[in-house]
Amino acid sequence: MDSTLSGYTQKRFAEPVKRYCQTLDLRDDPTLIETYRQLHSREGVWQETLQAIRAVGILEMEIYLLGTRLFMIVEVPLDFNWDEAMQRMASLPKQKEWEQLTGQYQQAKPGATSDQKWQLMERIFHLYET
Repeated sequence: MDSTLSGYTQKRFAEPVKRYCQTLDLRDDPTLIETYRQLHSREGVWQETLQAIRAVGILEMEIYLLGTRLFMIVEVPLDFNWDEAMQRMASLPKQKEWEQLTGQYQQAKPGATSDQKWQLMERIFHLYET
């Protein structure tokens, strides 16, 4: 079983993919953080949210938590256009409602869309193949 100590199994894709990494902070309240965890569990996440993620071309998405800090990894095809996909996602049914729901747990401006809340991160190290 995947865990922080045993590691997390990664999917393999038939073609090369690219990765985006993002971060966001939650409000510093253990009760809110636990509720946020529940919203992102297999039972708690909305099917419409999963469908929206897939509809814009995202192949894999993972969110990690340490304290109040969230870290998201998004894997997409090489021809994926981030700005276009985020605009499309924001327009999909139930997405605005999901953002309003999750936004109350996040340190973000009220009414912010996903791409306004989650900040893209710069990669500063990569163990290059020799």
